Amino acid sequence: MIGVGLVTTAGISWLFLLPTTFHEMSNPYLGILTAMLLPAVFFLGLALIPLGIWLRWRGEKAKGSYPTEFPPLTWSSPQLRRLTVFVGTFTVLNLIIGSHTTYSAVSYMDGVTFCGLTCHTVMQPEYTAYQASPHSRVECTKCHIGPGAQWFVKAKISGIRQVFAVALNTYERPIPTPVRNLRPARETCEACHWPQKYGEDKLRTSTVYSDDESNTAKKNVLLLRIGVIHSAHLREGVKITYAPSDEKRQVIPWVKYNDTVYRAPDYKSDGPGALTTREMDCMDCHNRPAHAFELPERSVDRAMWQRGISSSLPFAKKTSVEVLKAAKESAGVPSAFESFYQKNYPAVYSQRREEIRSSATRVQAIFDRNIFPAMGITWGAYPNNLGHNDFPGCFRCHDDAKADTAGKKITQDCNTCHSLLAMEESSPKILTDLGVEAEPAAAKPAK
Repeated sequence: MIGVGLVTTAGISWLFLLPTTFHEMSNPYLGILTAMLLPAVFFLGLALIPLGIWLRWRGEKAKGSYPTEFPPLTWSSPQLRRLTVFVGTFTVLNLIIGSHTTYSAVSYMDGVTFCGLTCHTVMQPEYTAYQASPHSRVECTKCHIGPGAQWFVKAKISGIRQVFAVALNTYERPIPTPVRNLRPARETCEACHWPQKYGEDKLRTSTVYSDDESNTAKKNVLLLRIGVIHSAHLREGVKITYAPSDEKRQVIPWVKYNDTVYRAPDYKSDGPGALTTREMDCMDCHNRPAHAFELPERSVDRAMWQRGISSSLPFAKKTSVEVLKAAKESAGVPSAFESFYQKNYPAVYSQRREEIRSSATRVQAIFDRNIFPAMGITWGAYPNNLGHNDFPGCFRCHDDAKADTAGKKITQDCNTCHSLLAMEESSPKILTDLGVEAEPAAAKPAK
């Protein structure tokens, strides 16, 4: 009877909550109620019904209440027909409800809301970075699990361990990277980004601002040789194996390119020795494709270029970076930014107070986007291996130090991967020639 009550309650609740299951639920707790708690109650009730029947049968049998022989069951018996119709009808209904709730539970646990918001303290940094990434419209499981039942089961087993770690407050802060049991990129990333697809060169411009009073803007222009980079590392017939000497794979003393081995000068072993080797794939360079954290200088440059921080405020770049590096919590960032102008530029503060406050809010947003004290995440906690400006990145292997037995080194020639067309120039001629920027009026020839 308890089982019947639970099944009935879950079935009626399912009818009322059915409309909410046709779209992703933005509230994680409503999702837990609908997709996880409700199916658990429903299936618990189904399990209790036969258990109760068996316990009743065993008890009656022990008392000797049952006759030794029963009359034969025939379809002519109206009681049997009614019982069969009743059981058959509700079995079909239970199959419909059970199938739908099971599918809803699996879909919910594979959704972004469950991954990013349910364990809000633990996953808040990754979810925040994910929302601002190029992959913000790609579900977490597409990259972290991928297709197939084998990896789905592995992920759910790993998830059970993570649930206990959260419940017992034993999880690491910050979450260690790289992820050790991550599925190979060939089976996930390359479903969309196979290396042979991108063979063209790419022109990239970036604006950086100086620390002077006028926040002088300068531009960098690079021609990135995407095809050359991918071909050298991931084309058919190329196999690169390396052995890092640290957990974060930032120090690599041993590299094997097909049959050629390159070693750092202080690495004397004929093989990788006690170090664990790994076959290189996309994730060794693109290690933060959906969860990248920035350094303060890079974040402020972007905010000023987007006009979120006013570049006309004196020392805006320098002040923003200093405030971000010194701040211990988010609440103190706006007041620290404003106090600089109150103290050093009172006239500017008096005349442009709203502009300063708006810029201070954007500086605070940079802090909230990259710093999470509860998880132990500070500036530079998660190295980004794409490039080599902020972290070693490419130079982990291309350090001009590792050499083979013949003395040949892994190249560090800048022009191998990109051409520097302009470096911190106020008005790069290349952009004018390409028509990206108009030629300055003073430089135009007189008619």
